[in-house]
Amino acid sequence: MQRPLIGREKETEILNGALISEESQMIAIIGRRRVGKTYLIQSTYAKKIDFEITGIQHANLKEQLSNFTHQLASKDKLKNQLKSPTDWLAAFQQLIFYLKQKRVKRKKIVFIDELPWIASRKSGFMKALGYFWNSWAIQNNVVVVICGSAASWMIQNIVHNKGGLHNRITKRIYLQPFNLQETRDFLKSKKINLDHYQLTQLYMAMGGIPHYLNEVKQGRSAVQNIDDICFSPNGLLRDEFHQLYPALFESSEKHILVIRALSKKWKGMTRQEIIDTSKLPTGGGTTRIIEELLTSGFISAYQPFQNKKKNTLYRLTDEYSLFYIHFIENKTIHEKGAWKQLSQSQKYKSWCGYAFESMCLKHIDQIKNALQISGVYSESSGFIYGGSKDNSGIQIDLLIDRNDHVINICELKFYNTPFSITKTYTNNLRNKLRIFKEVTKTRKQLMLTFVSSFGINENEQSIGLVDNSLTMEILFEK
Repeated sequence: MQRPLIGREKETEILNGALISEESQMIAIIGRRRVGKTYLIQSTYAKKIDFEITGIQHANLKEQLSNFTHQLASKDKLKNQLKSPTDWLAAFQQLIFYLKQKRVKRKKIVFIDELPWIASRKSGFMKALGYFWNSWAIQNNVVVVICGSAASWMIQNIVHNKGGLHNRITKRIYLQPFNLQETRDFLKSKKINLDHYQLTQLYMAMGGIPHYLNEVKQGRSAVQNIDDICFSPNGLLRDEFHQLYPALFESSEKHILVIRALSKKWKGMTRQEIIDTSKLPTGGGTTRIIEELLTSGFISAYQPFQNKKKNTLYRLTDEYSLFYIHFIENKTIHEKGAWKQLSQSQKYKSWCGYAFESMCLKHIDQIKNALQISGVYSESSGFIYGGSKDNSGIQIDLLIDRNDHVINICELKFYNTPFSITKTYTNNLRNKLRIFKEVTKTRKQLMLTFVSSFGINENEQSIGLVDNSLTMEILFEK
């Protein structure tokens, strides 16, 4: 029995709206590998799909056409009369003939999955798809859904198509990983009830990818599950890294160089720093690689406060990639209890800090809602000051610049107990606020805001210093 669809409210609204629209619809669904694109379509449209085909990776034209023939021939009325087409134009003619025979009152639905694998160079598939849409589908009350994990390919060849599909996409869905609330609900649907601290640990290691989360087992802690999934010889994520990028990008070794470069610097890198570290050329090819990683959700771009675009910082925000490079790759410990040992190290504490920061940055809306400023226009950014002869350097991972003349200076802390502010740390915080105000010359009110696992211990240091203290609980709000 298929589990109910978790989250995806906006996406299902778009898909269901296409069915009741008075016009034919072509919907492009873009998202990384394992994020649940196929599950979304099959759950929403279920038995309403009239024809479905999934591309075969690394298959040639003949093999792809054979796959098409097999899928179409599986329909009862065509078992004994379908001949194998010699090209995609002939294949789509057969599809048109089949759809004409269907007698349904609703829109007919065609689902093409992993399109980039089918539409290889010189295959003629894109030209044939354009012909199918323009000559028949657009006039015959049809919904065509096309999916692909290679987000950059989908945008270049479908969304920005210059040929027969130019401006033909009527709806776009960029399918994102689950947030924390959806992660919790997904695991609950599997009868797995973990508290928010356990869920946070899981999320920091593997993110909100449904296929990864599907490996989590009932009755085991986050540490035990991470051990099983990431370190055991048969664990799904033991070597997923080596399959992930080649499935999404051509010349994926260059994308991996960027990922590895960004994994070395918590605060992020400029484009030039990425080039210097990864040894990639300075030309447009590197820009394209960065844009493809951005589009696919592996890295994120952050504009420093009051800074120019050329100083944009890029951070590695794919949880699994970061975890793999720092803990799974090249480790001699691949046995039961490996993660329990590794999670006692200083390296683990440093990783936790960065992973929690990245998680908070992905849940800015929840933080704003907890601060009751959802209705106030604001911009989120970071701030880095290298220092001078008069002032030491400072770094602020998250600040929220508000239109009501306030800036929230956020401290993001992941601890297994309430966080205690010491006298030394108090002096550092006051110094940070002073330097920020002097350097930026802002006249806005600064409010020191803590987002931490279990909040802060109120003591003489925190009183009068901390304006807002939020716990990880707020990150799980819808």
